Amino acid sequence: MKDFETVKQEMWQQIVRKTGRMLEQIGGKSPHVAGQDGKYDDLRIDWWTSGFWPGLLWLMYDMTGEAPYRDAAWSWDERLSELWLAPNHYDHDVGFQFLPTAVIKHKLTGDPDAARRGLLAAGFLAGRFNPAGQYIRAWNGDKTGWSIIDTMMNLSLLFWASAESGDPRYGHVAGQHADMVVRHFVRPDGSVHHIIRFDADTGEAVEAIGGQGYAPDSAWSRGAAWALYGLTNTYRYTGRSDYLEAAQRVANFFIAHLPEDGVPYWDFRAEAVEAEGGIVRDSSAGAIAASGLLELADVLGDIRGRGYLEAAQRILRSLYTKYGTWNDPDHEAILLHGTGHKPASKNVDVSLIYGDYFFVEAVAKLNGWKNRIF
Repeated sequence: MKDFETVKQEMWQQIVRKTGRMLEQIGGKSPHVAGQDGKYDDLRIDWWTSGFWPGLLWLMYDMTGEAPYRDAAWSWDERLSELWLAPNHYDHDVGFQFLPTAVIKHKLTGDPDAARRGLLAAGFLAGRFNPAGQYIRAWNGDKTGWSIIDTMMNLSLLFWASAESGDPRYGHVAGQHADMVVRHFVRPDGSVHHIIRFDADTGEAVEAIGGQGYAPDSAWSRGAAWALYGLTNTYRYTGRSDYLEAAQRVANFFIAHLPEDGVPYWDFRAEAVEAEGGIVRDSSAGAIAASGLLELADVLGDIRGRGYLEAAQRILRSLYTKYGTWNDPDHEAILLHGTGHKPASKNVDVSLIYGDYFFVEAVAKLNGWKNRIF
């Protein structure tokens, strides 16, 4: 078996070749899912995944200095911001949309308009905070009391906004939401709920809902990945040890329940009900978790973080060797075998743009990338 130093360089070389082709194949589309035909779809740009393709482009520009990546990514924050003055579907996931577009653009180029767009999105996200219950509301419509674990990854937008504006209130909202997650979402064994429904008036936690996991008491793997990465980020921004402890608890659960090849099942507790047909994997959960584990290893240091680093390397090696499309130049995605929403039988065994983004992000970190987006 090749040593990992060699593998990480090979992975990056393959990514450079692959993303160069993707730049031509995807162009200005807003991709989410690539099915069996290997072609990415093109969704409305206020869909929650719309930031990942331009974020991947900005990352590649930062790593390579090649102008075509920058040019293709440049207008995305403006396109997204135009929708503030039109009917739109923005919700708790604006961090996923504006961190990889406006915020990274400002960080890399100093563009002042990008900073203003990022701050506008942060104000919108902070405005979704319900002090009764201390949660950022998920989705729209009648779900006023719903909060989901995915929002942990959007908190970085609020911490960035506090630093950028000098106004601590954004960070206060992020911290209170994170406190709620530690109290209500992260179980003692390190598994994680997907959805908690609160009474929007009193703030009382009413029930857990399975959502994209198998059941309310199951262990949806992508939710665990969002949690371990988001809690680690929150520790990095705040220095509070309770966030670090919760991140480690989730990471330990995640690692302990990985199958032999290191790529997670879509839900770690679905094995008993899917034994006959085999359990589908979620390569996107693996990519997200690997990038989060690299962050956790970094904040813990060489000795305490070594196990998390090795787990991230194990996941990434498996994704690279067994789940990649490197030998299929016509395929527009990077990773195969992602799972979007298994209980709804929607986007199962497909390629997902956020899986591609976080895989590239993780490999870039291993090869020296420092300008974090999340």
